[in-house]
Parts: sequence; C-alpha cells; structure tokens
Amino acid sequence: MRLPATLLCAFICGQAIAAEPFGRAAIEGAEGIVPGQQVHVVVDIFAPEFFTSPPQYPLFEVPAALVTLSDDRAQNLVQTIADVQYSGIRRSYVIVPEKTGSFVLPEITVDLGYSANGSAIKAQLHVALPAFDVVAAPDKTARPFAARDLTVSQSFDRSPAGLKAGDAVVRTIVVFAENTQAMLIPPVDLGRATGVAQYVKPPSLTDGVEQRGIGRSVETGSTRTETVVYTASAEGSFQAPAVSYQWFDLDAHAGATATLPAVDIVVAKAPSTERIDPKFDPPGEDEGRNAWPVVLLSCAAVLACFAAIVAWQGGSAIRAWAERRRMSHRNSPQRRLRRLRTVIRVGPEPAIYRALQDWSLSLGFRSVSDWAEAQGNPRLSAQVTILERRLFRSRDMQLDRGKFADAITLAATNKGRARKSALPALNPVA
Repeated sequence: MRLPATLLCAFICGQAIAAEPFGRAAIEGAEGIVPGQQVHVVVDIFAPEFFTSPPQYPLFEVPAALVTLSDDRAQNLVQTIADVQYSGIRRSYVIVPEKTGSFVLPEITVDLGYSANGSAIKAQLHVALPAFDVVAAPDKTARPFAARDLTVSQSFDRSPAGLKAGDAVVRTIVVFAENTQAMLIPPVDLGRATGVAQYVKPPSLTDGVEQRGIGRSVETGSTRTETVVYTASAEGSFQAPAVSYQWFDLDAHAGATATLPAVDIVVAKAPSTERIDPKFDPPGEDEGRNAWPVVLLSCAAVLACFAAIVAWQGGSAIRAWAERRRMSHRNSPQRRLRRLRTVIRVGPEPAIYRALQDWSLSLGFRSVSDWAEAQGNPRLSAQVTILERRLFRSRDMQLDRGKFADAITLAATNKGRARKSALPALNPVA
C-alpha cells in the first residue's frame, strides 16, 4: 500500500507545482502595419484561484516608437487548464512606430499577488512580447499618420460675409479620428489669409470624444481643434484659404486627403457718425456791441485747455516711456526664463503647460511639441511628452521637474529659433 500512496502524493504535489501563474502576449492585426498606426499588444496574466494584488504592467521604451498603456479598462478572464481554474487580467500596450522596419519588443517583468491554498503569494512573471514589422504606406505623406474614419470640419462664430472694418471672425477647424490618440494627430496647415490680420490660438486635444456619423452609430475617437482669428482693418473682399489634410486610411489601406473649401471674407466700411452743424441767429446791434468780452473769455478758455492738454500729453509720454522701460526689463529673456523655470518646479501641471505654450508662441512656434522638437534636446522632449501624457491621457509616468526646468536654456532657445521653419507672426499686421 506504500507505493500507491507515494504515487498519489506525487500526483497531488505535481498539480500544486503546476498551478503557477503564467503570462502570454499577442499583437492584434499584425499584418500591413504602417508608420503612424497604433499597434495593440495584448498581454494576459493568469494566476490560480484569484489575485490578491493586480498585475503591475510596466512601461518600456522602443527606439523610434511611442509606447503607452491603453486607457481602456482592464478585462477580467477565466480559464481552466488541467482541472485548475485560473483568473486572468488583460491589458493592452499601444505602440506607434514612426518609421518602417522590424520592431523587437523587450521582455517585461510583471509583479503580482495571488492566492494558493489560502496563502497570499507574491510573484514575478517574465513575459516575452512579440516582434512586428512595419511596411511603407502607399502614397505616404511627409508625416506619417494613420487612423480610421477621419473627418475634418469647420465653423465660424459669425458670418464671414457680413463684417465691418475693425470686426473679427473666429474660424474653428476640428479633426476627428478613430483608433488614435489626440496628441498624435498632426497640426492643420491653416495657410495665410491675405489682407487680414491672423492670430492662431494653441490647439485643443481631447480623447474619448463621441461623434455620430451619417447613418451610422456613435463613434468614439479623438479630436484636435485648431482656432484662428481673422481681423479686418479695412473694407474689401478677402479669403480664408482652403485646407488640405493628408492621412493614411487604415480601412482602405491607402492614402487619403480631407479638404475644406476656401471661405470669402467680405468687409464693409465702418459706419460713420453724421454731424449736424449748429445754427445761430445773427446777432442784433446790441448783442454785437457786447460780444467782445465773451470772445476774449472764450479765447482765454481755449488757451487754458490747450496748455492743459500739452502738459497732460507730456506727462503721458513720460509715463508711457517709463512703463515701456519697466516692461522691457520685466520681459527680458533672462527674467522670462526664470519665471518659466519657477512655474515648472512648483506650479501645477496645467499651469506649466500654459506657460510653455506662451513661451513657444512668443518664439514663433505653433505648439509646445514643435518647440521641444526644434531644440534637439532628448531630455527636454521626453519631459514634454510625459507632461502631455499626464494631462491628456494617463498619469502612469512621473514628471522630473528639476530635469525639465534645467533642460530649458537660452542657448537652446536661440538654437531652436534659428532652426525653426518660417511660421506666421504671433501678432501680424494686416
């Protein structure tokens, strides 16, 4: 009877040893991946019985690609293997390759806790992630961007054909795309409207936007909103330029172009106020005899007013000069850089981003990302990416405020200013 008992013990121990956590990974839709397309790497973690602490999915870096954890909620799984029931948790990595070639993903280490025979056990799993290839997109654009069901729309806050000199009209252009993240949507080339002043506001990026298509169900995607203000100082007919937006359609697997037509801006002459000349009855003989004192008093009053105006204008000029000197000193590059670094070190993250937007716009860049890219500083670009990720997607990475502040220097700024491409002036004059 001793031998069967030994075999039974070995069988039970074998089952206990086999009931250990494991992981697996796969790529959704690995065929025909093009630059700019989101690649979803699904990772499943299984443990016997149940989890006592959820798996901790680490972030990792891949050269020439952006890696994030999907914002989708984790999915719970159940699987039975050899009469042992396993609980599972599924999460997805989103990887956006920037160029063609083979992308080899690293092995990740996942920390977790699970229950075995009534005891809580801490464990680490090593999960190998699959590799994938990225091929060149046909008719690819200069900047790769791939998505599904992309639409571009525009609106105006008032009729652009009913303006008067001195009026302003706001043009809003919204890019909506499925299967992408807002920060990945490239900026819109707004062109240049001749004859009117043009001011471009910082773009607005939003994820998780619901939009109803024509004859279709509600779609969820991301938007990039561009806003430009046109100001007309003189009468005439002008034109807000047409917009052409290139992208790669993942459903058709071909390049596509979304367009918006040009819009006429008609400005009429500003209405003038009509003056009514006063009429006086001719003075009588007695009135003419007594008019000289009144004339003298009137002339004295006019001279006094003139002297007061001259004195006031002289004082105003001095005050204006002093104010310009004070503002010039306050807005010197060194002081502005010092204020920006202070905001980065101690301010809330939305205030940091607003300060960086003001800094970038003052240097002639359309966005913070364009400015950071022009500096040629990997440390600065990494911190800007982390800041945008925390503001617009998830807070799964930590901002290093000290490195961020130290990475911004006047030398780098001057370098970026020399390298940047020609952009519209911040406050152009018509």
